[in-house]
Order: sequence, then structure tokens, then C-alpha cells
Amino acid sequence: MRDLSYYSVRMRASKSKPHEEGGKHISGGEQLVLFDEIRGAVDKLLHKSLTHSRGTPDFAQIQFEVVDEPVQVISPLQVTTHTTNSVDEGQLLAQNLLMKCGVPFPIIQKAYLLVEEYAELSGAILIDSKTGQRLDESYHNGKGIRVSRMDWRDENFKKWNREIAANQNNRLKEALTLASKVSMHQATVAELCWSDDPDYTTGYVASKKFGYQRITTLKQYGNEQGCRIFFVDSSEDVTKYIDYLKTNPVLIQWEVNHE
Repeated sequence: MRDLSYYSVRMRASKSKPHEEGGKHISGGEQLVLFDEIRGAVDKLLHKSLTHSRGTPDFAQIQFEVVDEPVQVISPLQVTTHTTNSVDEGQLLAQNLLMKCGVPFPIIQKAYLLVEEYAELSGAILIDSKTGQRLDESYHNGKGIRVSRMDWRDENFKKWNREIAANQNNRLKEALTLASKVSMHQATVAELCWSDDPDYTTGYVASKKFGYQRITTLKQYGNEQGCRIFFVDSSEDVTKYIDYLKTNPVLIQWEVNHE
């Protein structure tokens, strides 16, 4: 009989050393799959680790484990694309969108200082949206929070892509999957992100209320410095919030009647 349990398949790749020893992050990824799909997921993630624009890794780890918790099914955030012609224009738009989400400008300024200070973190920085204080330093040795156990099944993503997104690629799939899981939690005020891939300048501001606001220029081409910041309502239980980000399994599912 076919095993209908889901499995979390995860990959991380680095150069010079493993991540925990200070190695340069090259690539990461994950999927939620059924048992007979594990091999295909491993092959896909291995290919991603070996062909990344940040370089060729000399350390990689791929692991899988059964998911015992019920899988939550949610809709993807609505996507809006803003075409910007310079980094200054894109960053100004991002800051305005964050303020629209309820993050005060002084807190945004504090957040941008942390981007410079913690440029090589392997996970997201969590910032109190009212005080600007970093909330995750006591977790994972201060290396940031990795959002895990999430996926968007290929057949459903392709259906959404045909109807809504006009042939966007897997970069958007992965980013929108993560942003949708993060924004779903009531503690998330907004997310600010741009990629550490040197050949990809697009980033986004995301929130449950305003959706996935995609901005085409948030850094210079060739820049390997990325950013992922979650602005958090600290009146919520931060420990439970981090546990949700790291362990709660979530699948994205789009249906026509959702739009």
C-alpha cells in the first residue's frame, strides 16, 4: 500500500566549510513530498546545489524525515509586480510599502543597519516592529531563523502560473511559498527580502493584508549580499512563532475560486 505520509527533504550547500563553521552559503532548498517522490526531490535539490550562481560548493547535505504533524494547506499571496529602474527607486518603494504595512520609518532604518551587520546569516532576522530590537539572537546561535517544511506542488503551481503569473519561474515559486507561510502567522507584520544570488536583483515586501509586492530592482547586479527580515508583533509568543516557522508543515494550494 502506498505511504501517504509527507516527507520533508532539505538541502544546504556551502563553500570552504559547513555553514556552522563559517562556510560561505551557496544554496539551500526543500520540498514536501510523498515517499515515492523522495528520490526525485533529492535529484532536483542536488542539481540545484551544484549549478548555483554563487559558486560550486565543496560541502552539501541532503536529508529527509517523515512529517508527523498535520499539513496545513493555504492559498498563495496575491502577487503585484513593480518595475523599478534603479536600486534607489526600488529601495524607496520597499520602505514605503513597509510603512503601509505598519512598520514605522525609524524601525525600518534600524533594520537596514542590521542588513549590513549580519549580511552572511543563513536565516532570517526577526525584528520587533515597535522597538527595532532583534528577537532571534538567542536561537540558532544568532545565525538567523530558517523557515522550513513548506512546498507548492508542481502541478498546482503550473496551473496558477498559467492563469495568474504569465510564466514566472521557480525563483518566484520558492519565494512566494515561503512568503505565504510566513505571512499567514498572526505575529508577522511584514517581510522584506532580496536574493543573495548575484544575477538576481528582484526582491519583495510581503504581508497578509497587502500580498506579495514584487520589486524588480532592490540591489545591483553582481551583488551577493541578500536580505531576509521579518518584522514581528512581539505581543505574540515569539517562541511559538519561531517554532511555527521552523516546524509547521505548510502546502500552498491555489484554486480558481480563490481569485
